[in-house]
Amino acid sequence: MTIAAKIQTDIITAMKAKDEHKLTTLRMVKSAIRNKEIDKREPLTDAEEAQILTTLLKQRRESVESFTKGGRPELAAKEQVEIAMIEGYLPQAASEDQIREVVQGAIGTLAEAGTKPGMKDMGAAMKVVQQRILADGLRADGKLVSEIVKAELAK
Repeated sequence: MTIAAKIQTDIITAMKAKDEHKLTTLRMVKSAIRNKEIDKREPLTDAEEAQILTTLLKQRRESVESFTKGGRPELAAKEQVEIAMIEGYLPQAASEDQIREVVQGAIGTLAEAGTKPGMKDMGAAMKVVQQRILADGLRADGKLVSEIVKAELAK
């Protein structure tokens, strides 16, 4: 079942349960997917749908940070609930240890080319790491991946 189909069935369930917050969140997600589908003029792949959800999660996390700084904990809590709902439709997030293993493997691959990779090779390392994470069927926050790659390259 695709992400969009799963969201549609959950919208129906939320309507029957009269769960307004879940319903509005799911409708917002469905709308974002549908808008992208209209822009592309063909059905989206699972990877494209997951990318849209990742973007929505990033927006929510930035909102939580802003609301927390602005002294609005009730709005931050609402965004946290939405984050939890949206994450339920994405593949499992990679743990920090899993990401570190992938990063070390990617840096080892780059090191085989001859010289020891340094900070100048950050872009190449990030590209390889992101591809390997996607190939493993995981997902990872780009900010966390970037921090781990920097730390490993600095060694």
